[in-house]
Amino acid sequence: MTLALSVSASDAVIAADGIELLRYVFEADSPQLESPRPYLDPLRTRSGRVVSLFRPWDHVWHKGLSWALPVVDDENFWGGPTYLRGQGYVQLPNNGIQAHRDVVVAEVVDDVATFAHSLDWITQSGRRMLSEQRAFTAHPLDDTTWALTFETGMTNVTDAEIAFGSPTTRGRENAGYGGLFWRGPRSFTDGRIVTPDGIGNGAEVRGQRHEWMAFEGRHDVDDATSLIVMADAAENPHHPPRWFARSEEFAALNPAPFFSEELRLPAGESIVFRYAVGVADATADAAVGIAGELRKLLRTPTPDRAAEE
Repeated sequence: MTLALSVSASDAVIAADGIELLRYVFEADSPQLESPRPYLDPLRTRSGRVVSLFRPWDHVWHKGLSWALPVVDDENFWGGPTYLRGQGYVQLPNNGIQAHRDVVVAEVVDDVATFAHSLDWITQSGRRMLSEQRAFTAHPLDDTTWALTFETGMTNVTDAEIAFGSPTTRGRENAGYGGLFWRGPRSFTDGRIVTPDGIGNGAEVRGQRHEWMAFEGRHDVDDATSLIVMADAAENPHHPPRWFARSEEFAALNPAPFFSEELRLPAGESIVFRYAVGVADATADAAVGIAGELRKLLRTPTPDRAAEE
């Protein structure tokens, strides 16, 4: 597989042998209510099949694959309404933005494509809360599979502690979403979810702790099957994470580091999260092997970009 990377004023595209594998939009033009942020969409397999969904009508703030946090103190960097204990979901003037600042790296070396940039997390009222250094890479694995690594280093630039949480930490049972969130195609609804313990559906595995999880879905038109595998780095806070996963109603995977436990970041300090995602023209049978390859990638150190801030 020969990779090519092209960068415009608003996005970065990685292609392999003429097939666009991903488009990363770092200058998003989403409405404020959707908490504008960078996102990866479309994501494609080696054969060109799309395995992500952008701005679905049921949750317009879902953006393919993106880093989104619903509870940052009382600010919402996820999009849509905020869950309030005793009240449910309420639309508040608290939908923040992840604003692109500078491209740091954009290169292909030894057939690995890397894109890195800096961002600011700004509340709807205009207050800067976090600076971020973010990087992702694309790696060929074999003729049917490629892998994405994703790293974020976030620094608290306020003069007070910041608490990261989820709707579950605010009182909603088993709804601990937040973090690196993948929304799958509509045709993947009712697909199969794979964990190290076996195969199930979203209701069965939601909230479980695992190092990795996978989703097998089927496409319309050609009836093909694709597989998404997501793995959490061993050094991530709260590893192994609880997962927010759905197969009923829609397809979604999310290793959720703040599912049921807040994480507090003191003023001036940084925190790093790393993930790997496998994208394959494959069935559930390939999940264990791909997860093993992702773990190898995550064991390879990457530069501490948070320290470069």
